[in-house]
Amino acid sequence: MEGLLSTIQQALQLLLYGDAELWAIVLLSFSVSLKAISLTTPLALLLAFSLAYGNYPGVRIILAFFNSLLSVPTVVVGLFLYVLLTRQGPFGDLRLLFTQSAMVIGQMILCFPILVALGYAAIQAADVRVWETARTLGAPRWHIILTIFYEVRYGLLAAVLTGFGRVISEVGISMMVGGNIMGYTRNITTAIALETSKGEFAQGIALGFVLLSLAFLLTALLSYVQSKNGGNT
Repeated sequence: MEGLLSTIQQALQLLLYGDAELWAIVLLSFSVSLKAISLTTPLALLLAFSLAYGNYPGVRIILAFFNSLLSVPTVVVGLFLYVLLTRQGPFGDLRLLFTQSAMVIGQMILCFPILVALGYAAIQAADVRVWETARTLGAPRWHIILTIFYEVRYGLLAAVLTGFGRVISEVGISMMVGGNIMGYTRNITTAIALETSKGEFAQGIALGFVLLSLAFLLTALLSYVQSKNGGNT
């Protein structure tokens, strides 16, 4: 028991006294995940809008496909991307393996179906009269899209927060295509795995506290967004 308390105390000291190595890992994690969610969100939401308002066959099949991707393990995504980026793979000449760019691409693949599925559900909840009225008045398509996005902004924000929570906490992709290189591709989850395997629990627990704090923050934000969304329906 004393050993556990001592380890927790060391972990808190690392957090409170601004351990440079620990906070570099945290900043790298947020940098990679924010890039992934920022690059994925516009395309995913436009596809969600197209699925919600496009009258063409196969919409249900496409939605079923994206819904099935929600449960794909991150290590499978990492393996798929590793095969593509390895030197023997079709994109090996790009030399992206074991780089932050590979981690961003992997996290984009991971969060894309989440944003499409949840974005579609949010857009479907919009009042169809907004679409019909705007089209009748001859409004430009981009203006109609932005208007509907504004109408369901809380639902879309909830989708983005959910996607960010998914990518910031994944480990399979970062481990397989990032390589867990210190100062370059080591993020929160891969650092926790490494430090735990070495028997050095202080940094792992400190990073675990960061993830737990982020989880509580995202949960609070999601609860707030959902309450606002419910109040506007």
